[in-house]
Amino acid sequence: MKRQTLFIHGGGEGAYDEDEKMAESLRDALGEGYELRYPKMPDEDAPKYGAWSGLISEELDAIGGGAILVGHSFGASLLIKHLSEEMVETPIIGIFLIAPPFWGVEDWEVADYELRKDFASKLPEDVPIFLYHSRDDEWVPFSHLALYAGKLPHATIREFDGRGHQFGDDLSKVARDIEDL
Repeated sequence: MKRQTLFIHGGGEGAYDEDEKMAESLRDALGEGYELRYPKMPDEDAPKYGAWSGLISEELDAIGGGAILVGHSFGASLLIKHLSEEMVETPIIGIFLIAPPFWGVEDWEVADYELRKDFASKLPEDVPIFLYHSRDDEWVPFSHLALYAGKLPHATIREFDGRGHQFGDDLSKVARDIEDL
């Protein structure tokens, strides 16, 4: 049976199409032992947490068990919000967050996207969390990685140079971490 992987793309106009190269890179790097689900999230150019959370729930229900969760940018931030605020019955194998913005800090104040102060304590226990960020990210400040690292001290941190916000459309390093679980 193939290991089920759910990839949640970023937000903004054209984000689904732009992130599709990343999803394909991950699919190719993981190979045939994995099935990658890549749903188009609703209203990507004006996203609402409730709508995205609802679709994430539907996707997790469809997977059933043993889900590997990957999110990029806005999708990563809403994925972690969903996992910390909603009842998730699907067993999670690992959480992989690529360039997630940390909502609520200066210039990133959007109440609908902000995490609760105790969000880390609400995440599934004993599930490995990986955070990836490139120092030259042109959209999400590299300093947001430290904010997540401070709240998630057990997370594995992967820092990069020269990968930009889209990671050069190469998620082979993420695939290696997934395979090592």
